[in-house]
Amino acid sequence: MSNAAYLATAIEIVLRAGEMQLAGRASGFSVQKKGRIDLVTEIDLACERMCRDVLGARYPDHDILAEELGAGPAGTSAASARWVFDPLDGTTNFAHGLPIFCASLALEVDGRAQVGAIYDPSRRELFTAERGQGAFLNGQALRVSATPVLEDALLVTGFPYDAPAGWDDLLRLFGGFLQSARAVRRLGSAALDLCYVAAGRFDGFWEQQLRPWDVAAGALIVEEAGGRLSGLAGGPYASDRGEIVASNSRIHAQMLDVIRTYRPL
Repeated sequence: MSNAAYLATAIEIVLRAGEMQLAGRASGFSVQKKGRIDLVTEIDLACERMCRDVLGARYPDHDILAEELGAGPAGTSAASARWVFDPLDGTTNFAHGLPIFCASLALEVDGRAQVGAIYDPSRRELFTAERGQGAFLNGQALRVSATPVLEDALLVTGFPYDAPAGWDDLLRLFGGFLQSARAVRRLGSAALDLCYVAAGRFDGFWEQQLRPWDVAAGALIVEEAGGRLSGLAGGPYASDRGEIVASNSRIHAQMLDVIRTYRPL
C-alpha cells in the first residue's frame, strides 16, 4: 500500500480524535491520575480505542504503540510497520480548559516515520507530512524559519512529569537557553511544539525524557519542512531514544553548543 493511503488513514484518525476531544470538552469528562501530576482523561482512552479499532481492522499485521494502553493489539515486535499514536497530547492543558492540545499519529517502517498527522481541533489546524513529499498545514506547504542566529530565536521546550536525572540539570539547561535566545516558551504539547517549528512559529525545540508518541509524527513534519533533527549530543534522532533537538537547521549547531555548555554529556 502507498504512503498516501497510509497518510489518509492517519488524517482520518486524528480528525476523528479531535472531534471527540471537542465533544468531550463541551459535555464534560472524568480525570484520573497516572502519577503525582500526570493525568489521563476518559477522552484519552476513548480516542485511543477508536484508533486501535480502525488500525486493527485495516492493518492487522501492523504493530500499534500508543500512550495509554502501550503496545498492541498486535504487539508483535517483529512487525516492520508500527503506528505510533498519542490520543491527546497536552492532557494537562485539556483537563484545565487550556486550548493547546492535539492528536498525533505516525506510521514508522523499520523504525523510520513514513507519514505523520497532527490535528489541533481548537484551531482547526491539520499538520501532515509524507516522507519525501513535504509538510503541510491545512494543505499549504510548510517551511521552517530563516532565523540565522540563536540570539534572535524564539525557542520552545517541555519538562517531564518526573525527572529521575534531577531537576537541577533540566533547569540549568533551561536557564542556558534563556540567556542565549530571544525567548523560550513552554506550551505543554511536544507534538505542537514540533509543528510550530515546522511552520516557522518557533525556531527551535529541545526536550528529553520523551516517548515515541510525543515526537514520531512531529519530527517527520519538521524534517519535511526543511528542519534538522538530532539527539542532545548531536547524534542521530530516533523516536525511541527519548530526546530531541529540532530546529530550522540554521541555529542547530548553536543550540548544541548551549547544550554542551550547560549540560555536559
